[in-house]
Amino acid sequence: MKKNNKHKVSTQLHIPQPPKAKKRKEKLPCESLKSIKDEPQAVKRVENLMKSPSYRAADRDPNFLRDDSVRGVRLQIDYLKAELLLQEHGVEQTIVVFGGTRIVEKAEASRNYHEAKESSDKDQDNKHLAQKLKAAINILDKSHYYDIARDFGKIVGNSGKGPSDCKVTIMTGGGPGIMEAANRGAFDVGAKSIGLNITLPKEQFPNPYISPELCFKFHYFSMRKLHFLKRAKALVAFPGGFGTIDELMEALTLIQTRKISPIPIILVGEEFWKEVINFDYLLNEGVIDAEDMELFWYAQSAEEIWDSIIQWHVKNGQPLL
Repeated sequence: MKKNNKHKVSTQLHIPQPPKAKKRKEKLPCESLKSIKDEPQAVKRVENLMKSPSYRAADRDPNFLRDDSVRGVRLQIDYLKAELLLQEHGVEQTIVVFGGTRIVEKAEASRNYHEAKESSDKDQDNKHLAQKLKAAINILDKSHYYDIARDFGKIVGNSGKGPSDCKVTIMTGGGPGIMEAANRGAFDVGAKSIGLNITLPKEQFPNPYISPELCFKFHYFSMRKLHFLKRAKALVAFPGGFGTIDELMEALTLIQTRKISPIPIILVGEEFWKEVINFDYLLNEGVIDAEDMELFWYAQSAEEIWDSIIQWHVKNGQPLL
């Protein structure tokens, strides 16, 4: 019987040594400059060519990347970097917390109050200093919201299978004040949390309690807003200014129009929010409907916020945990 030698390697074949991946034994012609013996100006010309903006690789050319015609590419990568990292770290659902950057913890608020009072006492006719003192008093009065946000961050951080579980993760705008407090609460219990910072004319710092691997800086507000809501399973708005109100109203509009699926929206601090936005007036004026008043509700404590989020999702037939 003949043996099958189909796969037998012939001893007569010469198998060369595999070449190195990036290094040749001999240079290619393009690796050497033209000899100055043949063209004295060759080296200088090539140096000038290599300095030309057109010769820069596209991904290393800041002027090209900032050009208006490349805006579409910038939008794509602004979105994609955060998206890939969120996927990599297993972030499936987020609880988004907004709130004023000026609402700081009590110790800092107290220091700011005493500084404002000292300045105002020295120049009692100065209206600007009087206004700053009044603001400092009000911020000190609202400093308990920092504690509530921090407690809420702890609750979310301990949810699910515990701190190591990123299925439900705190997400903030990455700044100080209320955002810091929410990130800090997660940090307190060893849980990861997300911060979405933004490029501004004057550099802003991320707060120190965000997980380093989940701390992002966006160029475009639009991409930042997209990530705020893409995985959001609730939006919690503490007292705040223009930025907080902007994010709140945008979310309400998207849900009102069903551009996104409804999620619970909780306003922390009923007295503050009813003074800032008179929703009843909007309803009575006929510019919103009665059902729009059910898109949000008020809460006063971290436990109330979390319990109401859990109950909403149960009623919606899709439990959060």
